[in-house]
Amino acid sequence: MTVRLCLTKQWLQSQDNQGIRQKQKVFKRAESPRMDILLAAVLGELTTRSINFFIGKSFKPTALDVEDRLCRILLRAQVIVDEAMGRQITSQAMLQQLDMLREAMYRGYYILDTFRYQYRNKEEARGQVLSHSFFVSKVNTLQGLCSSSRKKEIFEQMQKSLDHLSSMILDVQELVIFMMSYPCIYHQPYSMHLLLGNCMFGRQMETEVVVNFLLHTRPHASEKLEVLPIVGPYKVGKSTLVAHVCKDERVRNHFSQILFLRDHDFTGYDLAKFREEYEMEHRSLVSNSNKDGRLLIVLELVDDLNEDAWSRLYSASIHHLSSGSKIIVTSQSDKIMKFGTTQALRMKFVSHEAYWYFFKTLAFGSMDPKMHPRLSHLAMEIAKMLNPCFIGAKMTACLLRDNFDIHLWYKVLGFLRVQMKKNLLKFGGRPFDLVNQKRPAYIGRMATPSEDAVLYDEHQCSSQEEIPKISVQDVVYGSVKAHGKFKVLGWRSQIPPYHNYIFTCEIRELKTRAPKRKRSMKH
Repeated sequence: MTVRLCLTKQWLQSQDNQGIRQKQKVFKRAESPRMDILLAAVLGELTTRSINFFIGKSFKPTALDVEDRLCRILLRAQVIVDEAMGRQITSQAMLQQLDMLREAMYRGYYILDTFRYQYRNKEEARGQVLSHSFFVSKVNTLQGLCSSSRKKEIFEQMQKSLDHLSSMILDVQELVIFMMSYPCIYHQPYSMHLLLGNCMFGRQMETEVVVNFLLHTRPHASEKLEVLPIVGPYKVGKSTLVAHVCKDERVRNHFSQILFLRDHDFTGYDLAKFREEYEMEHRSLVSNSNKDGRLLIVLELVDDLNEDAWSRLYSASIHHLSSGSKIIVTSQSDKIMKFGTTQALRMKFVSHEAYWYFFKTLAFGSMDPKMHPRLSHLAMEIAKMLNPCFIGAKMTACLLRDNFDIHLWYKVLGFLRVQMKKNLLKFGGRPFDLVNQKRPAYIGRMATPSEDAVLYDEHQCSSQEEIPKISVQDVVYGSVKAHGKFKVLGWRSQIPPYHNYIFTCEIRELKTRAPKRKRSMKH
């Protein structure tokens, strides 16, 4: 009986407590009706973030996955770019879009090679034993590559390049269809280094812009002589671009004559004499040709063009040249842009990524860089020392391609670093920048470190003129025995206008300090 009473009492107390709790809940709900909504929103947000986190963790691509996908998308971009290089494309918008795709492809190859040959192989490269004094500079190359932040940065750049190229490939699907309707120019050779070594690299869009200007005449400007200004810094390739265009068969068939006037020729040029000479040539050309006597005048300027001189030349050209004749003006100054009748063509140096693509192709030739990761790593560092000089790239790439020895490549890299350091300390600039500025540049001698070599004034001469027998490559990397000042051949261009670049070089022995003798102590 007692037990029943106790259980009944406990049951009643529990019922009372439950009723009190229910009343409290009702009171709380009445006090804050939005609490449940807020709690549900917070729990929903946390659930969504947790699901996204676990999905991202489980499906996050690795660096090797991104490398493989980037390699495949680069191959697709390469197919489109190579096909476009072999066709006569006249659409300016299409050329601009192809140029953007080409630059994106160069950036993609650069970051892919950076991952392959610098970061992924740093541990293997760091373990190499360096036996030459120049090789110690390799340690500086590997600094900064071992940190996790560097790994994350390279991975993010690869992912960004992959996404950018993927979207561009989708954008050019219609372009590829239209591109097939344009006629072919040439058939690509078996090895790409043969093509790049004998063509103007990275200037397809600029070339087609100039060709389209020369071949097409605007109806509303039939009575006005059309002028195209080409502006760009020294050694950017303005004259080479014009020479390529003038050698084009389409341009040669369109004009009766191409007349080149340079700054020194134009300042003292007699316009009356020009008229007489042109009229005589014009008569003979008209009688022997059906090209309507169209004349192309190429005016290459070093300094600014005087407006009075330009007015005289332009007026004489309008009165004495046949309809359809045109003028191209090249200069380093932006002031010539006001003389143009069409939008000026501005030329810039190629990007660092494009320069690396060019140098890698020449240095390895028909060899696959992926089969030689250590050499590829060294080639990337050498390209940084030479950028953006194409003459230096061709000269050094030929040396490396002919000597596929890792010890020589290490030696060349260390030598170039010492050379750059000396130029910065002594002349205040990079070697090839100093040469472009027509200032003295230290080049050194790798084979004979006891001698010093300096390059002075540089000038161009035609392929018909006599050239020096000693080249800059012989001085820097060879064992030429010569002292004092003498002329050397910098480079013989294999592309129009086939200029030979001649330098004045001075070789002198370095002064060695005799060791100080210790004085004997007298006791």
